[in-house]
Amino acid sequence: MKETVFLVLSRLRRPIIVVITSLAISVFGLANIQGIDADGNPGTLGYFYAFYIMSYTATTIGFGEIPFEFSNAQRAWITLSIYISVICWAYGLGVVLQMIRDPVFRQALVRGQFAARVRRLTEPFILIIGYGRSGTVLAHMLDRIGYRSIIIEIDADRATQIRTQEFQNYPLSLNADGRWPDVLVDAGVTHSQCQAMVVIAGDDDTTQSVAISGNALSPNLRIIARARSEIAEANLEPFAKIEIINPFETFALNLGKDFNSPDKLRLEEWLTGFPGETRPDILRIPSGHWVICGFGRFGRYIAKALTRGGATWTAIDPDPPEFSKEKNLIKKMYSQDTIMEAGIENAVGIIACTDSDSVNLAAIRRARILNPDLFVAMRQVLASNDSLVEATHPNLRFNQADVMSHEVRQLITSPLLNRFLAAIRNDSGDLSARTASLLENAVGDRVPFLWVFSAMGAYPGLREAFAWNPESPFKIDDLLVHPNDPVQYLSAAPLMLVRESHEILLPEGHTKLLSGDRILFAGNKAARDLQRLHLLSPSPLPLIRTGVEPPRSWVFRKWFESRNAK
Repeated sequence: MKETVFLVLSRLRRPIIVVITSLAISVFGLANIQGIDADGNPGTLGYFYAFYIMSYTATTIGFGEIPFEFSNAQRAWITLSIYISVICWAYGLGVVLQMIRDPVFRQALVRGQFAARVRRLTEPFILIIGYGRSGTVLAHMLDRIGYRSIIIEIDADRATQIRTQEFQNYPLSLNADGRWPDVLVDAGVTHSQCQAMVVIAGDDDTTQSVAISGNALSPNLRIIARARSEIAEANLEPFAKIEIINPFETFALNLGKDFNSPDKLRLEEWLTGFPGETRPDILRIPSGHWVICGFGRFGRYIAKALTRGGATWTAIDPDPPEFSKEKNLIKKMYSQDTIMEAGIENAVGIIACTDSDSVNLAAIRRARILNPDLFVAMRQVLASNDSLVEATHPNLRFNQADVMSHEVRQLITSPLLNRFLAAIRNDSGDLSARTASLLENAVGDRVPFLWVFSAMGAYPGLREAFAWNPESPFKIDDLLVHPNDPVQYLSAAPLMLVRESHEILLPEGHTKLLSGDRILFAGNKAARDLQRLHLLSPSPLPLIRTGVEPPRSWVFRKWFESRNAK
């Protein structure tokens, strides 16, 4: 807003001076020119009447010759003043129109309106810096699960696309450079309702600059930054509140998990996916010899994951990093002979992970000619090549947007989800199988919505629940019954109950709830919304238990008591 005021004042300074000067000269002349009053005596109008007459004359209102007829000298001066004022006003209006058309002024005006709307927000929101493919997927996922987003994008075309896309609750967006601290402040980085800032800029240098600026402006704010190089990770690591996601490393780690625990990986992807979409399938990546096309940052992470999974590999890269001294690295082009030299005929799979979609597709095509039974994994670089990649039918596709959205949802949307997934990873029994069975019963083959039910006795709807008959306490089963129709059950499943510092995984329905308990649920959106009635309305629990909604007002309670007395 300050920038807008400054621009207006700086641009209109000269027109305002010109208009004021012309008005002052006109008033001064008219006030001192000899005229005749109503009695026929010579005299002047004075400054008050002169200013009054020039005000309605210069603005083309025109009230005539008042308070009495003018002399010829006065008429001549007013005629001259009219032409002067018209020219000055035309000049001023021209400057105003030119200023309105100026992109700098319009951007400042838009930014001022944007900052004002952000300041007025009273609901929690997530600040997203960067609206590429990853930002688009993330914003839609947050919108699907009920989070408000604020988006900063430096590219004007991408920023414009936000208005043409479909959202349930449209995010606030601004076309600006997120590296500027004042832009981050306008976007709400210091706002009390800002839950986190996600930085997914196009390059690591920008990501580092934005993340560090955000940390300096709001030291307690949770910041999630995408870093694709080891240098960027090292630079951001000293900042405790900055959580780093390396999509290359994350994908490679998931690849390694599939060798040892494919069921656990599928469950993790199922719980962190886009709500409402079809659940992921179990990949069951084969173990054996692999050919890696491309040995840059991504390729090196893949090689480490294959080694940890007990597989062998040969990499191909015509121009690998100078420090690459791997013995099983072939420094040649991705020709059919080179792929054959890498052992494709005896390989179980190929991973094409260069920086070019066309190179990846060509390498896969050559490899399939030599070995049609290969397990194919490829990196997709450009979102515009979706149709080409799908036509190739890879068994596994790396897309940064999908990896980022999964990881961010895991970190942001439910604080208990991380704890539950950690328990899944560390479990050596059948926890993942039992969880999968519960999810299938609740949502079928769809990705569930996740939410935390806080069983706090301070909520109006839970005061009576915790004061219920001790012989029939408040239980998890009560939260799975339709609050308005006790014969129906909600499509939801409890995944974890947290009581103080203790965790109960997949709690039974008969588990008694205490005030302060938090339960992580998975289910559909309708179940999440209906379950919230327990927090606000005191009626659901008695209705569930007895099938009759108790009277709430004093009149109906007295009537009910008198009826029972009879």
